[in-house]
Amino acid sequence: MSTTAHSARTGTAARVGMPTIARGGALNLVGAGVTAVTGVLLTVVVTRALPKADAGVFFALTSVFLLAEMVARLGTGTGLVYFIARTRSLGRPDRIRAFQRVALTPVVVLSLITAAVLIVWAPSWARLVGGPSGSTRAAVVVLALLLPVTTLSDTLLSATRGHATMLPTVTLDRIGRPLLQLGLVAAVVTGGSVSLLAGAWALPWALSAVLGGWWLVRLGRRPHRSGTPVADGGAPASDAAPWREFWTFTGPRAINSLAQLALQRLDIVLVTVLSGPASAAVYTAATRFLVVGQLTATAISTAAQPRLAELLAVGDRASAKAVYQNATAWIVLLNWPLYLLCGVFADLVLTIFGHGYSAGRPVVLILAGAMLFATACGMVDMLLNMAGRTSWTLANSVLSLVVMVGVDLLLIPHLGILGAGIGWAAAIVSNNALPLTQLFVSMGLHPFGHATRNAAAVAAFCFGVLPVGALLLAPGNVLVAAGAVVVGAGLFATVCLRLRSTLGLPALSSLVPRGRRRPTVPADPSRADDRHPSGGPR
Repeated sequence: MSTTAHSARTGTAARVGMPTIARGGALNLVGAGVTAVTGVLLTVVVTRALPKADAGVFFALTSVFLLAEMVARLGTGTGLVYFIARTRSLGRPDRIRAFQRVALTPVVVLSLITAAVLIVWAPSWARLVGGPSGSTRAAVVVLALLLPVTTLSDTLLSATRGHATMLPTVTLDRIGRPLLQLGLVAAVVTGGSVSLLAGAWALPWALSAVLGGWWLVRLGRRPHRSGTPVADGGAPASDAAPWREFWTFTGPRAINSLAQLALQRLDIVLVTVLSGPASAAVYTAATRFLVVGQLTATAISTAAQPRLAELLAVGDRASAKAVYQNATAWIVLLNWPLYLLCGVFADLVLTIFGHGYSAGRPVVLILAGAMLFATACGMVDMLLNMAGRTSWTLANSVLSLVVMVGVDLLLIPHLGILGAGIGWAAAIVSNNALPLTQLFVSMGLHPFGHATRNAAAVAAFCFGVLPVGALLLAPGNVLVAAGAVVVGAGLFATVCLRLRSTLGLPALSSLVPRGRRRPTVPADPSRADDRHPSGGPR
């Protein structure tokens, strides 16, 4: 590849904001890595310290808690990022506080109501997830009391992301809270009390809420950069809170956010009810690898979210396409190795959770395949949201949830956790194929540029073909399989280095200290090649 072509692609990537996204994504990836590792360790601590039935009750309770928290949050996270980023981009930062008030007021009220509902019907919730024991009822009450601060914490941190900074979210929600959760859970798990365990798990959100509020106030006092003048000439904004504007956008997202979380958590509750808490514990352990991959994907998409909101606000679809395709390639490079290796070595992965958890192997295989497809589609749901198509994402999520629940109710009584895995896989495919089609038809956006295709091919060969070939040639030989993984990893790194421009990786040079960067020749935007994701329009 010529120096001119390399410089052009690097310059175009800089023009669409990929270096900024790379810095935010790298910071987010550090946080996602901590969250992923602590999440797996927390699951291992619980599954190894508690009987399967008790572990299943705990996992079901935390799933109910997160669903309730999402109900109370009303989908305001995306709305706050969208409107704060938009007002900054359009030169109207004076409206930011009004949008924050409009979002926070109903969230606080509804979180208190939801907590009261959980407390009043605590015996019913306890019977639903594993029996009317006093410890389970007490756990429901403890989680209900901590629900309002949890909801407030997540909402405040969403608002900080609208100010184009990932530092509060990474520091508090991706690193601080998970580490504190792991420490507290590990300290109390040997006591065997589900209520004490639930309190230790949820308490860190209280600290996160306090620090998140303080951080948001500091960000609100910063001077804002000038943006594109608004059509009305920049007249002062009204003091009236923009209720209609905010909730017209966010209303569908409230239901959509609940549907999205239900896609990740409701099946655990259904397995508990239809197959028992012990099966729910095995199913939760078998699906932990998905959470790791989802966190890394979220790390990049969250960093890209404010930039995409700004680009789509001013109608720059070409640059939005470039961001989409580059970000998808990065997600594939990070996640396909994980999903492929988890599928190939499913039995070995499940042994870390303790005896009897290898029964989750079929679930790992089915969901690994589904996530390979979902990862290649990129951040389709978030992109539709940033384009203002929240009603579309709502319809997609509800339809996918209906698919999952329908398949679960049909198959779990007969197939157990395998039926739940099939249901979730069907929902994952549906929830990505639908928005992918909508993005392409309505805006001409798709993730399948050179970067994404090359990233998928390299990852599939290095972490799929090579390990599977080694197992076929030497069945049961762990050393041969491990050697294939090492060779694959080395080849993967070499190819990524050689194809770094095609994969959109030059934007990562923004992570190098300024004094060590090589100068680049500014690109002529008119020569940007739409065929390449780093020089053209997941």
